[in-house]
Amino acid sequence: MQASEAWGERWSNAVLPMARRYMEVACEKQSLVCLAADRNTMAGLMDLIGEVGPYIAALKTHVDLVDDWSLEKWTELCNLAQEHNLLIFEDRKFADIGKISKAQMGGIYDIRSWSDIVTAHLISGPDIVDGLQSAWQEKDREGGVLLLAQMSSRGNLLTEEYSENVVQVGVQSDGVLGFIGNGSRPEELKTLRMRVGEQKMIWTPGVNLNVGDGEMGQRYGDPYEAVLAGSDCIIVGSGIHRADNPAEVAKQYAQVSWKALINR
Repeated sequence: MQASEAWGERWSNAVLPMARRYMEVACEKQSLVCLAADRNTMAGLMDLIGEVGPYIAALKTHVDLVDDWSLEKWTELCNLAQEHNLLIFEDRKFADIGKISKAQMGGIYDIRSWSDIVTAHLISGPDIVDGLQSAWQEKDREGGVLLLAQMSSRGNLLTEEYSENVVQVGVQSDGVLGFIGNGSRPEELKTLRMRVGEQKMIWTPGVNLNVGDGEMGQRYGDPYEAVLAGSDCIIVGSGIHRADNPAEVAKQYAQVSWKALINR
């Protein structure tokens, strides 16, 4: 199936190259799954990618959580991700002014050189998006920013009013790939999709085939329902990497997410 057929208006209305790249990868792999690869060793990350790489479309990283990080090892990881046709999504949650956020894309980790997508809060204003995009441009690379519009953790401070403001600014920005939504609450997700419209993407953590409460205030919703409600990518962590057979479970998530997209 062609990406334009599977994604419909989302494809035809996309303005950011990274949005279409993701949609193409999702179609090729028949998976809307982004793996939250929360392992703290390079060997653990490499092993996990090797196991589940065929069943996921993107890899979500926290580069500063890896205990034995080195540039050489991280380059190997990026090459492995490329072999599996994965987008690399650094969940950095930038929140500073544009100039500082641009500088933070460099530094020892040089996020601008290998990330395809990053997250950001809009608390400091819209210049943060320009700063992040400028960092990619200096490396002659394309990238996309996901703004946090909702969170799935209990007691978070992203109010409905704040969410509305984030969406109003984000939908007008060419550098914004889309928004992080709350996958644990389909009704909230439907409301977010109505605000966002058809041009931008919504990626959602807070989903698990085993619906319910997780650790430290995390809540989980059904991934199929999340996609039907408007999610374009389900972000799954422990549901996959803590499974006895991560590859088999990743395959299940891929099948569920793809079926939901087609039915949507």
